[in-house]
Amino acid sequence: MNIDDAAHAVVHDYPGGSESLAPRLGMSAAVLRNKVNTNNTTHHLSLREAVRISALTEDDRILRAAASECGRIVLDLPTADDTDASDMAVLEMVAAVWSKQGDLGTAIHQAFADGVLTPAEYVGIKGAVHRAQTKLTALLRRIESMVEQGS
Repeated sequence: MNIDDAAHAVVHDYPGGSESLAPRLGMSAAVLRNKVNTNNTTHHLSLREAVRISALTEDDRILRAAASECGRIVLDLPTADDTDASDMAVLEMVAAVWSKQGDLGTAIHQAFADGVLTPAEYVGIKGAVHRAQTKLTALLRRIESMVEQGS
């Protein structure tokens, strides 16, 4: 999905659509609809507005679409629990990482079991990869929090 389609979808999928979201952005629903209308060439969504929409809707499709268009990926930041610095916390995180690797292997195995990879199966694999990367990032952050400075 490209960023224009993502912005349109995020606004229109929001409960109440542009009528509900626009006042929270300080604009009219008509202006917001024009800004996310992929056929409109006179109104444009600013970067700041796109970030605000993403934050208000808690929908990261615009961010993910932009990253994808730039050949990048988006990883979720670890939560506060992910930086708990103890040996048991690290062991727990390693187990979580292994679990996600198993989920990824299962998704790939199931997708290729019939010899045909469908778009939905690809999306499932992509999601499993994202979840595994997120857990690996959290593991690295947790271990980083344990590094003793000056040693």
